[in-house]
Amino acid sequence: MVFSSLLFLFRFLPAVLAVYYIVPRGLRNLVLLLFSLVFYAWGEPVYILLMIFTILVSYAGGIAVDFMKRRGSPRGARAALVISSVVSLSLLGFFKYADFVIGTVNSVTGAGIDLLKIALPIGISFYTFQTMSYTIDVYRGEAEVQKNLISFGAYVTMFPQLIAGPIVQYKTIDAQLRGRRETAEEFALGVHRFVLGLGKKVLLANNAGALWETIRAMTCAEIPVLTAWMGLVAYTFQIYFDFSAYSDMAIGLGHMFGFRFLENFDYPYTSGSITEFWRRWHISLGTWFREYVYIPLGGNRVNVWRHVRNILAVWLLTGIWHGANWNFVIWGVYYGILLLLEKFFLGRYLERMPAFFRHVYCLFFVMLGWNLFVFDDMGQGLAFLRALFGGYGGGLFNRETIYLLYNNAVLLILLILGSTQLPRKAGRRICAALQGDGGADLQIILRLVFYAGIFLLSVAWLVDATFNPFLYFRF
Repeated sequence: MVFSSLLFLFRFLPAVLAVYYIVPRGLRNLVLLLFSLVFYAWGEPVYILLMIFTILVSYAGGIAVDFMKRRGSPRGARAALVISSVVSLSLLGFFKYADFVIGTVNSVTGAGIDLLKIALPIGISFYTFQTMSYTIDVYRGEAEVQKNLISFGAYVTMFPQLIAGPIVQYKTIDAQLRGRRETAEEFALGVHRFVLGLGKKVLLANNAGALWETIRAMTCAEIPVLTAWMGLVAYTFQIYFDFSAYSDMAIGLGHMFGFRFLENFDYPYTSGSITEFWRRWHISLGTWFREYVYIPLGGNRVNVWRHVRNILAVWLLTGIWHGANWNFVIWGVYYGILLLLEKFFLGRYLERMPAFFRHVYCLFFVMLGWNLFVFDDMGQGLAFLRALFGGYGGGLFNRETIYLLYNNAVLLILLILGSTQLPRKAGRRICAALQGDGGADLQIILRLVFYAGIFLLSVAWLVDATFNPFLYFRF
C-alpha cells in the first residue's frame, strides 16, 4: 500500500484516524502499532514475522543494555549492544545482500552456486537503522530505555515513515512516544504538508518518471545528446520529487498523530557544491551515518589519512545501504571521492566562483551520479553515459527531441521551479500582501482553494493512473 493510492487515501487513512481519535489516549500507541502492522502486511504478510522478531530483539537488547549499565557493567552493556546490532545487521545482510555476495563469488570463482532469490522485505534498511539507533542511544545514555513493548513496537512500525523513511532516531521522539498532545493546529499543519507531498508525488514525480521511462526505453546508440540529457534531467527530478514527496507525506502524517519528525530534504538542487548537496539530501540518512559511523571512527579529529579513511568508509557503506549491486558501491565511492576532492582541494576554488557556476558544477556531477545510480546493469549505465556525450554519433537532437521537449516544456518548468524556494517565497509575499482588514479571511480561503485543488487534481490523476511507483521502496 502506498500513500498515493485511492485505497490509502479513502479507506486506510480515514479508518486509522477515526479509531485513533476515538480511543482513550493511553491506547493510541496500540492503535498505531496494530494499524501499522496491517499497513505493512498488506504488501508482505510473511515478512511481518521478520519485523516482529526484529522488534523483540531490539526491545530485549535495550533492556539488557540498561540493566548492565545499572549494574555498573560496561562490558555487559557493550556485549548486549553488540549482540542486538549483529542480529539486526545479519538479518539485513541475509535478505538484502545474500544473492549479491553469491553472484560476486560466482563471477570471481565460477563456482555456480544457486542464488537464493529471496524477496527483499520492504523498508528493511530503514527499520533496521531505526532499531539500531535505539539500542545505541540507550547505551550512550542519550535516551531512556523503553520498557513498554507496545510503545517501542509503535516506534519501529509507525506506518508514516516505515517503508521509505525518514529514518527516525529514537532519541528524537522518545518523549513524544511517552506523552504527546495532539492539537487542531498540528492536525491542520499535517494535512497541508501531506497534500503538498501528494501533489509533488502524483503531479510532478510521476510525470517526470514517465518521461524518463520513455527515453530510457530507447536504444542508446540512437539517442541524440539532448534527448539523453532530457532523460537524465527527468530522472533527476523524479527521484527528488518522489522521495521528498514521501518524506513530506510522512512528516504530515506524523503531525496528524501528534509526532514531529525531522526534515529530510532542504532544496538540495539549489546547492553550490557536493558537500552542500549532501547536507540537504536525505538528511536523516546522513545524520545516521555521521552519528553512528563517522564520529565513532574519529570523524575529522584524526590525522589526514584516517580522516580520508573515515569519509570513504561512510560513503562505501552509504552506497551499499542503497542496494545490493555494484552500481551502488561505485556510486558511493564516486561521492566519497568528490567530497574528498572538495575538502582538500576544490573547496577553496569553489568559494571564489560565482554562484551560478558553482550551481552548474554541483548539478552536473549530481546528475552523473544519478546515471550511476539508476542502472543496475553497469553495461546499460555506461552505454547511456556514452550517449550523454555523443559517443555514438547520434547528433545533438532530432525530431523526437523537439517533440518530447514541446510536450514536456511546462512540466520541466514546473519541476525546475518546484525544486527551488521560489514557490514558498511567492506564497509568503502573497500572504504579506493580504495583511490588513479582511486579509486573514482571504488568506484562509486562498489556502483552502489551493490545497483542495492539489488534492482533487491528484485524485483525478490517480483514478486512471497506471504509473505510480515509489522509488525508495526498493531500499
